[in-house]
Amino acid sequence: MLLAELEVFHSRPIAPTRRVALGITMLPTDPSPGFGGLLLGGVVATFIGGVDPELLTDLVTLTHELEAGHRIAQPRLRHRFQTDRVGLHPIRHRLVGTGEQLRFDIDSSGAPAPNVLAAVYAAVRVAPEHRPGVYRAIRRSIHWRGPIGPRLVAHLSDARGTADWATLGGRDPVVWALGVFGLTAGDTDRQVVQSRFRELLRAAHPDHGGSSGEAANRISDLTEARRILLAAGSVTSS
Repeated sequence: MLLAELEVFHSRPIAPTRRVALGITMLPTDPSPGFGGLLLGGVVATFIGGVDPELLTDLVTLTHELEAGHRIAQPRLRHRFQTDRVGLHPIRHRLVGTGEQLRFDIDSSGAPAPNVLAAVYAAVRVAPEHRPGVYRAIRRSIHWRGPIGPRLVAHLSDARGTADWATLGGRDPVVWALGVFGLTAGDTDRQVVQSRFRELLRAAHPDHGGSSGEAANRISDLTEARRILLAAGSVTSS
């Protein structure tokens, strides 16, 4: 089962400029660091050995700046982060669940620095309340030197003993998302999910009777649940 996904676009080695951009991101982070944080940490741990050691201090500084919401001057790590993906080469990294185990499916053919940067920038896309935990996992991965597997998962998640995706994630993310929406897997399609999202979003808003104290968390859950259902392909097109 697909648990998290990151699509990276970067310039080819022969290109005159070094650029990096993000594509698809499916990064569940509840409870923090979640499957999304584990995938980003796995990407960083995979590629960090190929990054110039002189750039590591700047990399750690960048994680703190992004976590704090600062505007980032470009370039960083000799690469320019941008939204335009035209002319850039795409690769994908995934975290999948097989039985009770997590497996990193990381395309290691990419260049180290842009993939590390993409993971660091992708963490900005997660819910603000989960962002510190995700960046904490990323900073741990910067210093990881070892196999990309269960030991890394335990290291990034503070788990003790054998780490399995069912316990680390709390539950199957698709089942959780369906529960948030009050839907079942057998009777949903894309239109139903979008319609249900809009309905629940209106109900959660304080202007429509929702609790002002809980509105932010509820809206965050709804947004995350919609992303999981659509990105994971658990709903069919109508």
